[in-house]
Parts: sequence; structure tokens; C-alpha cells
Amino acid sequence: MEVIPHLSENLIDRRKARGLSQAQLAQAAGVSLRTISSLENRGSHDLGFRKLTRILSALGLELRLHEANTQRPTLDDLLNESADD
Repeated sequence: MEVIPHLSENLIDRRKARGLSQAQLAQAAGVSLRTISSLENRGSHDLGFRKLTRILSALGLELRLHEANTQRPTLDDLLNESADD
């Protein structure tokens, strides 16, 4: 699973569900429109923590961490992941 594409897709879905344009989200989060556009188009590889948390907060989301799974995924894991798409 690639983290940035997954994050980008979730942010786009959440922004649209809230009826926000990229410009409105940028203004609410206090970041540039270019930052939002770049993040949604998977082009932002240097997004700082502060900007990310402001964007998430503007969407009513928060960042959570969990232990990484260091084992290879099982067939069930892969099937469940593809079913979520």
C-alpha cells in the first residue's frame, strides 16, 4: 500500500463530501492552493507535519499512528484491501 496515494484519495473524498473546493480548503487550513493541489495530485513529497495537521483539522480529521506490520500480507489481507477499493 502506498501511503501518499491512499492519503490523497481520502483527502479528496473528504473535501468533496464536505462540499469544499480546493481553494476553500486551502483558506480554511491556512495553506496555499498549490499545496492542496499538489497533495491531491500526489506531487507533494515535502509536506511538513504542521501543514498536514492543519489540512486534516480543516477536514475534521486527525493523524493516528500504529505499529507497522513487518510481516508479508496474507492472501486474506490482500483480498480485504482490494475489497475496500
